[in-house]
Amino acid sequence: MAQDDLTTGPMVLHFKNLAIPAALGMLFATLYNVVDVYYAGRLSTEAQAGLAIGYQAFFIFLAVGFGLGSGLSALVSNAKGAKDTSGTRKLAAQGLSFGVIVTAIFMVVALWLGPKLIEIVSEPGGYRDAGTGYFHWLIVALPGFMLAYGGNGILQAHGDSRSLQRALMGAFFANVILNPLLMFGIPGVWGGMGFNGIALATVISQTGVMIFILRQIFKLEIMQGVLLSEFIPDLESYRGILGQMLPATMAMMVMFFSSFVVQYALKGFGEPAIAAYGVALRIEQILLLPVLGMTGALLPIAGQNFGAKEFDRVREALVFCWKLGFAMTAIAAPIFWLGGSMLMSIFTKDPEVIAIGTSYLHVDGFLFPIYMMLFSINSLLQALKKPIWTLWLSIYRQGIAVGFFIWIFIGVLDFSVWGVWLGIAAAVCTGWIGAVLVARTIAKQNIGGFLRAN
Repeated sequence: MAQDDLTTGPMVLHFKNLAIPAALGMLFATLYNVVDVYYAGRLSTEAQAGLAIGYQAFFIFLAVGFGLGSGLSALVSNAKGAKDTSGTRKLAAQGLSFGVIVTAIFMVVALWLGPKLIEIVSEPGGYRDAGTGYFHWLIVALPGFMLAYGGNGILQAHGDSRSLQRALMGAFFANVILNPLLMFGIPGVWGGMGFNGIALATVISQTGVMIFILRQIFKLEIMQGVLLSEFIPDLESYRGILGQMLPATMAMMVMFFSSFVVQYALKGFGEPAIAAYGVALRIEQILLLPVLGMTGALLPIAGQNFGAKEFDRVREALVFCWKLGFAMTAIAAPIFWLGGSMLMSIFTKDPEVIAIGTSYLHVDGFLFPIYMMLFSINSLLQALKKPIWTLWLSIYRQGIAVGFFIWIFIGVLDFSVWGVWLGIAAAVCTGWIGAVLVARTIAKQNIGGFLRAN
């Protein structure tokens, strides 16, 4: 069995080979952000709040890179599962040239749109200024993020999630060194850049990640002998990539928009609430990493088997994913409930920030298994080449429901900051119900059944 052939062999082996490296890569990506939060906290709560809103605005543009990665993973894995070597190479080449063009466009858009997004979720003052300056620096890092995560979709479709893991590990260790060096400088030699040093460290390290990922793509067997002419934009190929990428990108943009809705609601509770949300999100991301690695692995596994018309294996992969996800819940949920305050105290000594962040983590513990099922359904829909449904589900859950339920709990029922967390929970739970109903229908139409053949 070829190592990158996911249509045969035990499912546990494929998830192990894909999910563990992916989760480790995401762990170091999250720890990378944790380092930023830690050093921002060394400056002030104002700096942490500025980091939270600046990075949130930047993440909206990163949605394009994540969407491109998901789209290419689905398309390339389908072509590979169908044993279409020339089609696989063409999709990879066209995906890279498409990514370069889209990155250039969004860098221009970010210059105009980013500061306006930051103004919406902040009040005039120091933390808004810090967030805006941080965002401007990050625009230079946009190619590194978008091409790295977009290109990773090509590698993931070939069963390679280790390359990104290694690149992100390297970026983390570089960030540990670069953050204090660029922020505080060298005593007696250079005074440093202060808060903006965090952003410059990101530019340098993420550019390195991009270079490494592109190098790994060109080492693939299918890319040997690839011609320059194969990168010239082909409208038919671009339409196919855009059709698969756009719904995933828009779904992620809606997700990030949802965070802006949350931050807009939180700004009424002051700077500590915004800082607490930013810190708690980092903790949440760390605990969700095994789930994200596992559900991310589901996409190429289901994609290759769907391309090979091995529909029983597509269902087998989903069921295995859920079983493993519930086991992870049994470990993670108690950490949210019992260790939230201790985890918050690692990043801040402000008692108000700790209390608010802990309340968010307590609610999050109950949502953990629901997030797991939602993420896996999104991967399944991508693999079945029905990404438009991920967009509609995201629009409801993160674009409509979160704002509506937060308004109910805060505007109508006059809850405290708990109203924001309960609004998020209501949106997630009702979104999960809709996702299961959609997935059952799509699976019945395309592979003869959802969790089992009908």
